[in-house]
Amino acid sequence: MTTYVMTVPGTLQRPLTEEARAAVLRALRPADPRTTDVGAAEELDILSVDSDASTFTLHLEVEAGTSGAAREEARRIAGGALEQAGLTASDVPLGEPVITAIDAE
Repeated sequence: MTTYVMTVPGTLQRPLTEEARAAVLRALRPADPRTTDVGAAEELDILSVDSDASTFTLHLEVEAGTSGAAREEARRIAGGALEQAGLTASDVPLGEPVITAIDAE
């Protein structure tokens, strides 16, 4: 298995409340990329929001055997965290996950 740092972009169809933001952060804490060398060096925040552009970016650490599996896992983790925060796919549509870095040992 390889550790991937993934970037998942998304669009906010409605403002992200502080409660929803906190719930997303709680749900994503196990996938925090700061535990990887790349995530720590780049000081990646797990959730970045650009309110002016109504967009957000999630940075996640994912364990997977292939890059395709890493993308699928990143989408699953991101979607699940957003659902736990009470946000639907139409509230916060996700873009395609992108590999930001590979932390192979």
